[in-house]
Amino acid sequence: MAHFDTLTDFIQQTEAQFRIFDMGRCISKLSPDTFRKVELGQIPFPKPFLHQAWIAILMWNPKQASENVVWFLKLPLDEQGFMVQAARDDFLNRLLQNLTNSMGKGPLDQPTDATEYRDALKDNPFSFTPDQEKMAAFHATATLTTRQPASSFYDGAKQYFHGKADLNHWDSLGYQGIADYVIRHQQGNNEDKLAEIFGQLPDTPLEACCTFIEHIQPSAPLSEAIRLRLENSVSEGKVSANQIGALLRAISQCPEDEQKIAVLTRVLQSPYGTQAEVIAALASRCWASLQYPELLQQFLETLAVNDAGQACFNRVMADLMFIPTLRALTLQQFRAADRSEALSRAIGGMFGDGFL
Repeated sequence: MAHFDTLTDFIQQTEAQFRIFDMGRCISKLSPDTFRKVELGQIPFPKPFLHQAWIAILMWNPKQASENVVWFLKLPLDEQGFMVQAARDDFLNRLLQNLTNSMGKGPLDQPTDATEYRDALKDNPFSFTPDQEKMAAFHATATLTTRQPASSFYDGAKQYFHGKADLNHWDSLGYQGIADYVIRHQQGNNEDKLAEIFGQLPDTPLEACCTFIEHIQPSAPLSEAIRLRLENSVSEGKVSANQIGALLRAISQCPEDEQKIAVLTRVLQSPYGTQAEVIAALASRCWASLQYPELLQQFLETLAVNDAGQACFNRVMADLMFIPTLRALTLQQFRAADRSEALSRAIGGMFGDGFL
């Protein structure tokens, strides 16, 4: 059986076109060079999530782009965010064995097309299936990447978000259509139209939009529309914590500026700040903003008195302290002389539970 040092090396020897995506906190491109360095243990995984590297590998034959193959993988990371080499080797060995068995030829033999790799992850413990939201976003990303048409629901979504339908008549919108519309934000004037209408969207289409906006880099007008909707929702205090969480997911990819930090601070200082849905969105999606010491301090103080108690504090910190930059900043805050008694108790409870 052929030997490969890395999964990247294996993929590159095929005739298929391919892209690697980080599927953890949000869907983002991961260069083959970066992923190969992660595999070789030269650098930690850039954005670990729940102590693992969640990735998708999209492969296709340029002559048959619609016949693509996707591998969804979750590979364990050590306490410093480096890939566990033994697990990666185990995965690769299983992959090569499956291919040898299913193709009836060695892995170095060139495939007829990319679809020969479709069943390569059968019974592989390192594979996973994304949830509905992530799958819809990835499908939209894949068709855009391979220059394939959007789903049949795209036109209906475009009509709706371009203001050519009653905003309250959203029942016929297809979830995949909303994903296609948002992911294709740079086509036509999709993003400008979405920015114009964002403040008026009813709850359901608004929250659906937000779950897909977290996978793009919003323009300045759309970023401002998201910020204003979040700020107004917090001020009025009438929407659900789920909707605040959705808006936090949308704002997570907006530029890191003073206005963004200010509205995140307002969320934490509001009654929404201690609710689990809001904490989860801030920690998992807005982690880059938490690198601002003032916001991190406010976040830790609010987290210490969260509605779900010590278990929630422990879970959130276990994830955040896996990110190298946040680990160092968090430990600084833990040692701060002016931390509250509540935070001191939460820290004591965390270490008392064998956190580290």
